[in-house]
Amino acid sequence: MKLGFVSAILGDLSFEEVVDFAAENGLECIEMCCWPKGKAERRYAGVCHIDVDKLDDAKASYIKDYLAKKNVKISSLAYYPNTLEEDLEKRKVYVEHLNKLIDASS
Repeated sequence: MKLGFVSAILGDLSFEEVVDFAAENGLECIEMCCWPKGKAERRYAGVCHIDVDKLDDAKASYIKDYLAKKNVKISSLAYYPNTLEEDLEKRKVYVEHLNKLIDASS
């Protein structure tokens, strides 16, 4: 079993700083927050260490290389919307962002 943490607790740090923190403290993996940019409506919502809206092949390669250099892995991409939201427009936005995370994970 690997020991890691959710990057939301380091919400003010950059991607690199979060990975550096993990490496310096002997943590092997990170659940990396990927909330969409915008107003946070609950605690830790809005924390974004990987912006999947701007993720392209070059950025994905950079992320993989940086993680490998620090010997840290991503255990998951974190985003926890309420997909049972009554407002269908909000629900659609949530599901669309979830689909972006699924694409980013590949």
